Amino acid sequence: MRRRQQMANDQQMKKVGNIGVVFVISTIFVTLFVIWGALSPSTLQKVANNGLEWMITNFGWFYMLITAFFVLFVIALAISPYGKLRLGKRDDRPEYSWFSWIGMLFAAGIGVGFVFWGVAEPVLYYMDPPFGYTPGTRESALAGLRYGAYHWSLHPWAIFSIVGMTLAYVQFRKDRPALISSAFYPMIGGRVDGPLGKTIDILAVLATCTGVATTFGLSAMQITGGLSHVTAIPNSPWTQLIIIAIVTVLFMMSAARGLDRGIKILSNINLTVAALLLLFVLIVGPTLFIAESFVTTLGGYITNVVPMALTLTPFSESEWLGTNTIFFWAWHISWAPFMGMFIARISKGRTIREFMAGVLIVPSILAIIWFTTFGGTGLYIERFGAGGLAALVNSQVEIALFATLSELPLHLITNLLAIVLILIFFITSADSASFVLGSMTSNGDLEPKVSVKLTWGLLIAGAASVLLFSGGGGLHALQTASIIAALPFAIIMIVMIIGIMITFSNDWRLDRKCQIQQRVDQAKGEFRQEMKEEVYEEMKEEMYDEIYDEMKQDIMDELDQKDNRK
Repeated sequence: MRRRQQMANDQQMKKVGNIGVVFVISTIFVTLFVIWGALSPSTLQKVANNGLEWMITNFGWFYMLITAFFVLFVIALAISPYGKLRLGKRDDRPEYSWFSWIGMLFAAGIGVGFVFWGVAEPVLYYMDPPFGYTPGTRESALAGLRYGAYHWSLHPWAIFSIVGMTLAYVQFRKDRPALISSAFYPMIGGRVDGPLGKTIDILAVLATCTGVATTFGLSAMQITGGLSHVTAIPNSPWTQLIIIAIVTVLFMMSAARGLDRGIKILSNINLTVAALLLLFVLIVGPTLFIAESFVTTLGGYITNVVPMALTLTPFSESEWLGTNTIFFWAWHISWAPFMGMFIARISKGRTIREFMAGVLIVPSILAIIWFTTFGGTGLYIERFGAGGLAALVNSQVEIALFATLSELPLHLITNLLAIVLILIFFITSADSASFVLGSMTSNGDLEPKVSVKLTWGLLIAGAASVLLFSGGGGLHALQTASIIAALPFAIIMIVMIIGIMITFSNDWRLDRKCQIQQRVDQAKGEFRQEMKEEVYEEMKEEMYDEIYDEMKQDIMDELDQKDNRK
């Protein structure tokens, strides 16, 4: 008993030590970055711009190729025999309903991108299309919708699904901590608990901080843009800073309630609000035009996804690819540790095939519907309505949604509803991010301390603030940070795929052996049952014969007695 208690104490001490290493080093790096941006924003801008130019010039091809590979990999994995493997033990079943699960996926933070870019991307690309299209034409409008759907459909969700699937499997099936380094156990063994594993986790934390800070910044920009559009509140970095501070307080309240009562409730509410806003635009907007745009965009996306994914021609001619497609791929990669960790936490018990259907297919279809609805409405207003939307969006991209809603009935109500939608997305993103970063710096603890979550919430808010205040402008600084920070984690994801495939291969063979043994045991049981039934029938027939003979004899004896009496 004493030995068992001592082992438990040693394990707890080891866990505390591991918390200190990842947490302390990560927070030091992020804190130094925040201080740097606060004291010398111009220096931060200069270094970031130089890093961005070098990164795109030398690794633009890498981002394009690796994201295309990710899509191919997850589709092949889902239809392979490995798709039957379960993210957990063989008897585990999902903890959340399908609706709640999809709602949490949508509201975990990617919904912020939908709302921010749903109108902005198609309209921006209409006037600034990729290479080969003439601005302001029907072809550039179709390209705008197609590229908007392209940036938010299969590719980002393939990135998220790889990390989420890997973490869910090693966590719930292999009983490893909920850490990025756990995926490397098949290759480096126990060294995942040493300096090498801690380095992997620190890089993942830093990438996550950058991706989350980018989303924080976009959310703050859009909220202030919406407020300035419907009120006299100025759309300035100082207003954005105040919004970040308010949301930080609100998310602290949500974080204190925990995952089931906090994020789950807010996610369900937000999914309902988003659906209502979508239906409103579909009904009162140019419905026929939206329907035609959906069919055309879906067909164009399916037929052009490979050329769009494997071409660098736009980048070789201009900066379009670097500031658009490569930015989105980098942002999604830097966002992947957060989304992956969160998706893993809520996906226990689902098969890999079911997981891929939910994480890959459903959000991709929602993305195409969302972008054709809102982006199509914006393009309709620009081409056939009042116009002027493209020029407005080009100067203030964050007000694209609100400017579009203002051209529809009940615009004051829908604008306020959109602000509430973004605000809840912002809170759920902050809540989810604090949970994930708290878990990543607490040795994979699924119930990180509130103090740890709040620390990360404050640091991310600080990082988003200094990026918004940097001299290069809010959106440009956010794009720069994402592209630079994503490269190390993209390399980690490649190695992660190798590790999880080794694990799948071993477990698949083990499962096959178990299935064969179960079939053998079942066959033996059925054979025994058949033998028992056959013997029983024979015994029953013999018993019936014996009873018949006894009855026959009794009747004969009774007849003899009657004869004797006569």
